[in-house]
Amino acid sequence: MPVLRIKHVTTYRYAQPVRFAEHRLMCRPRDSHDLRLLDTGISISPPAAMRWVHDVFSNSVLVTSFADEANELVFTSTVLAEHYPSEPDVDLIEDYARTLPFSYDAIEMPDLARSAERHYRDPENRVDAWVRKVRRELATDDTLKVLVGITGAIKSEFAYAARDEEGTQTPIETLDLGSGSCRDFALFMMEAVRSLGLAARFVSGYLYDESLIGAGGGVIGGGATHAWVQVYLPGAGWVPFDPTNAIIGGRNLLRVAVARDPAQAAPLSGSYIGPAGAYLGMSVQVDVTVEAGGGEVAEPLQKD
Repeated sequence: MPVLRIKHVTTYRYAQPVRFAEHRLMCRPRDSHDLRLLDTGISISPPAAMRWVHDVFSNSVLVTSFADEANELVFTSTVLAEHYPSEPDVDLIEDYARTLPFSYDAIEMPDLARSAERHYRDPENRVDAWVRKVRRELATDDTLKVLVGITGAIKSEFAYAARDEEGTQTPIETLDLGSGSCRDFALFMMEAVRSLGLAARFVSGYLYDESLIGAGGGVIGGGATHAWVQVYLPGAGWVPFDPTNAIIGGRNLLRVAVARDPAQAAPLSGSYIGPAGAYLGMSVQVDVTVEAGGGEVAEPLQKD
């Protein structure tokens, strides 16, 4: 299994020293049967008081508070983890859920209800119309084929555009622009599959390029923060779909946070106290490397 090293640096710059309010950081990948954390580290400048909490989705959140003023705020997170990539167990989807439409089991529905509801206004039902078009072209009611088709249609119909600004486009904005970032595509797909009555949730984390471990090819967003979708399929569980790269399954994906809405999974959030014009901007640097044999480390991925 690959051993991955992740270094994630976020830097905020200001024209003069300012005070910092509380900041919340999501940087620790979620341990699971397919990912084992070997080591983690965090450094912050200026120094901060730190405490860890679990949010409502059981994501690990680092809460920081500051005493000193500064004209630069830097968060550096490092992770060493073993990844056990595997294909999703889609063959285990329950028979009743293999074709659309279907209803979730009554015992699971109370926990899935909010993830199956539409969250964004679509008064003209434009997202629904887009999904109907994709389904007509697919000419099938097979649940998995429809989800794969939606994933591929987003990849082929929309242009990828990296965005540094905070926030996420609404699904209607993504339709109007015909382009978006990975988080925009993830939100669009969530609302698309929710229109079919399926439960979906937003996932943020990291994407690494398997070409570093001899798998060949490359993926958009490799070596950067990334966002994708999980859809709940009875029997198979939460199955990952990455519409930015038309990837099904989590071979290249390292979960950090899952949430009902993108705003709940922001990698870093906080504010400063000072003149409105003091803020000069931010930069994010993410390097993912894969440990090679004999203790060597492969070259870091290029950021998009």
